Amino acid sequence: MLDRDGPVPLYVQVAEVIEGRIAGGRLRTGEPVPSEAALEAEFGIARSTARNVARELRRRRLVHTVQGEGTFVGPLGVPRLKPTRALYVLIAEDIVARVRRGELRPNRAMPSEQTLMRHYGVAKVTARQAVSRLREHGWVVTVPHRGTCIADPAEWPPERPG
Repeated sequence: MLDRDGPVPLYVQVAEVIEGRIAGGRLRTGEPVPSEAALEAEFGIARSTARNVARELRRRRLVHTVQGEGTFVGPLGVPRLKPTRALYVLIAEDIVARVRRGELRPNRAMPSEQTLMRHYGVAKVTARQAVSRLREHGWVVTVPHRGTCIADPAEWPPERPG
């Protein structure tokens, strides 16, 4: 938990959390660190504070930034790990898991594109691809005058074994 009133700046506190994830193996060499938007959503910080987190991690020589691609764990030149599946697929899978856990309820509105963009730290096109995939697989439906909603459980695809 961040100490918002303490003497240590928020960006330093968040950088320490990310450093702990790197040291603990939750973020491996070559993997992207959370985007500015993802840091904003996770820690409830301003975009400028999130930008300072990356700057602090670079100062500590824990990460490097590639213009237009993101910030990655390790020094410049280290091979970047690519996700085995497209980001929009991972987002759709996370949303399905949230539906199954009851966090997102049937016949209720799906989180907006803007919410998905902030939560997952992605561009609008990626959020749209995730929703499109959910629609294709029967997890969400478009309801006139209400927008995109979580489908009725009777419409959900069956769980695949293992």
